Amino acid sequence: MKMNARRIGALLLGTSILAAGVNAPAFAETVKFTILGVGDIYNFADKRGRGGFARLNAVAKSLRENEDNVLYVFDGDMLSPSILSGFDKGQNTIDLTNMVPFDIAVPGNHEFDFGVENFMEKMAASKYPWAAINITNADGSPVAGLGGVMMKDIDGLKVALIPVAQDTTPEVTSSGDLKFGDTVDSAIAAAKQARADGAEFVVAVVQTDSSNDREMIASGAFDVIMSGDDHAYGTYYDGRTAYVETSIDGYFLSPVDITVTIKEKDGRRKIKWVPNFRFIDTASVTPDPESQAMVDKFQAQLDESLNVPLGPTEGPLDSRRNVVRGEESAMGDLIADAMRWATGADIAIANGGGIRADRTYDAGTVLTRRDILTELPFGNSTVVTELPGSQILAAIENGVSKVEKGSGRFPQVSGMAYVYDPSAPAGSRVVSITVGGEPLDLNKVYKVAVNNYILNGGDGYSALGGGKVLVDAANGNLLANDVMNYIEAMGKVTAKVEGRIKTVGQ
Repeated sequence: MKMNARRIGALLLGTSILAAGVNAPAFAETVKFTILGVGDIYNFADKRGRGGFARLNAVAKSLRENEDNVLYVFDGDMLSPSILSGFDKGQNTIDLTNMVPFDIAVPGNHEFDFGVENFMEKMAASKYPWAAINITNADGSPVAGLGGVMMKDIDGLKVALIPVAQDTTPEVTSSGDLKFGDTVDSAIAAAKQARADGAEFVVAVVQTDSSNDREMIASGAFDVIMSGDDHAYGTYYDGRTAYVETSIDGYFLSPVDITVTIKEKDGRRKIKWVPNFRFIDTASVTPDPESQAMVDKFQAQLDESLNVPLGPTEGPLDSRRNVVRGEESAMGDLIADAMRWATGADIAIANGGGIRADRTYDAGTVLTRRDILTELPFGNSTVVTELPGSQILAAIENGVSKVEKGSGRFPQVSGMAYVYDPSAPAGSRVVSITVGGEPLDLNKVYKVAVNNYILNGGDGYSALGGGKVLVDAANGNLLANDVMNYIEAMGKVTAKVEGRIKTVGQ
């Protein structure tokens, strides 16, 4: 076991005094370590010189080479979605993170986008441990290969890592029969048990939204929380709990230096500590050469097939996360229009969370295959079902039920328009729906184009089930291909925000 000089000296002093038969006086030692957290890292390459695995690996490698005690933790989401992951189901992210392995990795909801079997394969291929205390098999038994609480000895300080997954995972991805316990309750219970088992410092590594983060901070159960999922960057310290929201795609990193002072008297230890938050904008980081060589190889494989032009856009397009999950988007209109065009359906519904590029396009931009596959990286198929108007109403109610939380279920539409009241109770927000300019008939059966994910109940769309499925996933086209074919057939993109989605008063 590694000991620092102060601890060795203190132990020797204590030994000599005890040998003389005198009660040991109080002594103090200092333990220092650094926690680097990252999550929501999808794209293997940088974006305009910022982020990407080569820069992330450079930072992690430098910390490990130059500092004694480093905990490198991953808080969820890398196997999907990205263009390359659409081809290799996330193996590129495993290859790149294996170059500088994590101490612990928590599976995010996107680890299951290609199913449980794929996650198990990728977990087995990882040179680092995956863990989550709140994931079990359907019968409550442990998931093979998936660990739990990890105890670390850092210069004599007992540190517990509490890995926690997102409890909403089954609603938003393909997690099969796996069972997910409550994120916050599971985390707090595990932290308390870890302290009962001797942990002196508790670190949560968690994928969950900011509202759950706040509950965990308020509990006082954790010393440090490293959290992903919100695609934001932030640090916080209230004098008791240090918190880092770990950005997206490794754009911004915050290693947290922890200095712990341990006072011990008569065998009793008292701990005090302070955090120091560093800030690293990875635009200033030189990529790790070995990692960059792998990135360049992946990039070359993609460029040959993806830089194929499809057609220009007459007006601007917007696929930013807050837009596609909260209001009508021209990119959402384009995708929904393509679905309806490809299938001849009366209406089309596209969940905003399936639109992923998080960017804008200026008028006149020539869209490429790369652009569309970046927007639609999940490999979903376009499917068609027949449903009565009453179920369509229920589906749109679901779609707007969590708009204030930026939920991916928000519906982008074609062939229809709706007005809703975001201040009304969830389930009673839709004010009106029209189809083809006429009021929705609750008893009439409509032909509806959606993707296979929400047809199967993803994002809470259970209302889409039970109808007569005309085109299933096995027979439907790849959604991205429908959009690409639509742009080529039209010769250009004319989609624009035109009032398909309105809130009360607009």
